[in-house]
Amino acid sequence: MGTVQEIESAIEHLGRADLARLAEWAVARHHGDWARQMNSDAAAGRLDFLFNEADSERRAGALRSWPAEDK
Repeated sequence: MGTVQEIESAIEHLGRADLARLAEWAVARHHGDWARQMNSDAAAGRLDFLFNEADSERRAGALRSWPAEDK
């Protein structure tokens, strides 16, 4: 595998269709990595503070719609 600079150089030579395909792949890869990290963090309890905060807000009647609803 080449360096990032070599990969960037190769990308510069791609046609539109191949560049679009690469971009779609990169976005899907990034989203997949993010989802796996979120699932791992949730399973390890690292997001419990968010659930606890939301539960406290719910019990206090202080939850707001998100995104905010236009009034």
